[in-house]
Amino acid sequence: MVRYDQKKKAIDLRKSGHSYREILEQVPVAKSTLSLWLRSVHLSVSKKQVLTQKKLNAARRGAESRRRQRISSTEELKRIARDQVGALSVREKWLVGVALYWAEGSKQRSSSLSASVIFNNSDPLMMKFYKDWLLEVIRVDPLALKFEIYLHETHRHRLDEVRHYWAKILSEPINRLETVYFKKNIIKTSRKSTENGYYGLVRIRLRASSGLNRTISGWIEGIVQNCGVV
Repeated sequence: MVRYDQKKKAIDLRKSGHSYREILEQVPVAKSTLSLWLRSVHLSVSKKQVLTQKKLNAARRGAESRRRQRISSTEELKRIARDQVGALSVREKWLVGVALYWAEGSKQRSSSLSASVIFNNSDPLMMKFYKDWLLEVIRVDPLALKFEIYLHETHRHRLDEVRHYWAKILSEPINRLETVYFKKNIIKTSRKSTENGYYGLVRIRLRASSGLNRTISGWIEGIVQNCGVV
């Protein structure tokens, strides 16, 4: 009798649009048994739509739960990594800056021995670090810095916003970011730079700095030699 009552309840719940998971919460039987009981139950279109929506909602909840887990895991990994770095000495900051310039800065070549120290990137934290490196570690004259913005032509209407953005990032008055160059090449619509988070890139030039550029080249060579690369 109990088995009959359970089967009847399961069928009634199914006809009313309940999912297998919801039915099993009220009718504690094996899922295989439930499938056997319900295989001949035909649902109306509206009830099928209800079940489909429940599946979609469950999938969204699952995806959101996994996303939150990934965010939490990522933040924990980043926290551990930050702690591993700790405070940097002046020498360590100097080496970081040299390596950064090695990767992104302009180099002197045999055909351009008078090239100045020039560095550009779109990463705001990188540009802030590089500027601080020049001022606090290399001890250059702040007035020797020249700032240039490079922006796609299609974002010309956002120029005021872009200038204020970089002025805030670099802690510079807005009038020091007056030099702007517009890129005229066509942007592919699939690129992320077409979104509102795009602020072009900034180039920092150091006036009368060919000597420092040569010195930086020597520092880079020193890193290479002392790391046993050559």
